[in-house]
Amino acid sequence: MTGFTIRDATAADVPDLLRLVRELAVYEKEPEAATATPEQFAAALFPPRGGPTAYALVAERAGHVVGMAIWFPSFSTWTGRSGLWLEDLFVEPEQRGLGIGTALLGRLAQVCVERGWTRLEWWVLDWNTPSIEFYRAHGAVAQDEWTTYRLDGEALARLARS
Repeated sequence: MTGFTIRDATAADVPDLLRLVRELAVYEKEPEAATATPEQFAAALFPPRGGPTAYALVAERAGHVVGMAIWFPSFSTWTGRSGLWLEDLFVEPEQRGLGIGTALLGRLAQVCVERGWTRLEWWVLDWNTPSIEFYRAHGAVAQDEWTTYRLDGEALARLARS
C-alpha cells in the first residue's frame, strides 16, 4: 500500500469531499440527490463552536485527494457502547485496486478499536456487487434481516407537525 496517504480531512478538503460525494451520487444513479453545500459540510465537519457532527478521512495520491470516508459516531443500546457509522466510502474509479479503500476502511476499524467501540456499520446498495464483494472480502457480514426506513421531505414535516 504505497503511493498514497490516509489522513484526517481539513477544512481545505471540503471542495474535494463534495466533489467525491457528487461522483458517488452519479455512481449510485442519484446525481440530483447530492445537494449539500460547502457551508453545510464545513458546519458539520469543522464547526466554529462545539464539536463536529461528522468526520472525514481523505486519501491523497500525488498531491490530489482521490478517496474519502465520511463517518459519525453511533450508539448500540444492546452493548451500551458507541460504534462508528460509515456514511460514505468512495475512491475514484481510476484509483481503485491500489489498496486505498482497504486503507480507509482499516483506519476506521482502528478508530473503533482505539476508542473501545464495538461496531463499524454501513449501508451498501443491493445492486452494488463490486462493493459487496469488497466488504465481504474484509469479513463484513450483511444484516439482511433488517429493513431500512426513511422519513424525509413532506412526510418528515407532516410527522413533526402531528
